[in-house]
Amino acid sequence: MSNQPKSNRKLGLGLASIVVGMFGFGFAMVPLYGLFCDITGINRAGGTGRVAVSDVTMLGVDHDRKVRVDFDSTLNAGLNWEVTPQTTTLEVHPGKVYDVSYRVRNNSDHAVVAQAIPSITPWQATEHFNKTECFCFEQQTLQPGESADLGLRFVLSRTLPEKYNTVTLSYTFMDTNRDKMIRNAVSAR
Repeated sequence: MSNQPKSNRKLGLGLASIVVGMFGFGFAMVPLYGLFCDITGINRAGGTGRVAVSDVTMLGVDHDRKVRVDFDSTLNAGLNWEVTPQTTTLEVHPGKVYDVSYRVRNNSDHAVVAQAIPSITPWQATEHFNKTECFCFEQQTLQPGESADLGLRFVLSRTLPEKYNTVTLSYTFMDTNRDKMIRNAVSAR
C-alpha cells in the first residue's frame, strides 16, 4: 500500500507528459504543413495558396455557370475572439475575381496574435480555389476589444469539375502563443 501514492504520482506525470507531447505535436503540424506545401508546390499553385490573378483568369469568366461558395469559421480552444464572415454564401462565376471579408474582434483583456488556417470542402475543389489576397497569409494582432475587417480576394478556376456545385471555405483561427496553450493543457490536468 505504501507504493500506491508513488505509483499514482508516476502515472500522473506520465499522463501529463503525454498531454504536453500531444499539444507540442499539434503545434508542430502547422510548420510541417507549410513545409509540405512548399515541397509539393501546393501552396504556390494549389487552391490554398496565393497565386497571381492572371494565372487563373486567363481562360476568361464562365458566365454560363454558377457555383455556390459558403464561408465559415471556427476558433481553436482558448481563443477569445469573435469571427464572422461578412458574406456567408456567394454565387460565383468561375474565372471571375471576388472580394469578401471576415469581421474579427478580440474579446480578451490582452493583445492576441492569431493566424487563420484555411480548409476547403470538398477536398477535390482545393486545387481550383485560388486566393490571390488573404489574411491567412499573415498573423493578425488585435489589442483588447479591437475589431478588424480581414479581406479575402479569390477566384474559382474554370477547371473545377462540373459535378461540384458547392464549395465551402472554412478558416480555423488559432492563437499563435504556443507556450500559453501548453501551460493551459498542463494546468487542466
